[in-house]
Amino acid sequence: QVQLVESGGGLVQAGGSLRLSCAASGRSFSTYIMGWFRQAPGQEREFVAAIPWSGALTSWYADSVKGRFTCSRDNARNTVYLQMNSLEPEDTAVYYCAAQPLGYSVRHSYAYDYWGQGTQVTVSS
Repeated sequence: QVQLVESGGGLVQAGGSLRLSCAASGRSFSTYIMGWFRQAPGQEREFVAAIPWSGALTSWYADSVKGRFTCSRDNARNTVYLQMNSLEPEDTAVYYCAAQPLGYSVRHSYAYDYWGQGTQVTVSS
């Protein structure tokens, strides 16, 4: 059974940092695009970041997080990370990791086959 499990969320003050992890099991995701999305209450799920199969290749970031968030992966551990710095109250949301094998439309949730259950990130002002 394929599973993606996020962890690392929590409550942090504005300007602080958090590191989210997404541990995959059930198959190897070493050739998959791994993405991060978030959903705030009453809003649609939005793209945050995505990383290709090789961490040496260029990742993709939403404009709202570029320069503050960094995506990385450890294929040996089947784990993806999202380092979030300079957090703002607007970053408050449930964060989801997702996986897709094809590498197209990486900014769109419909392109992803597998999803985690989400982890809550709350940034206080």
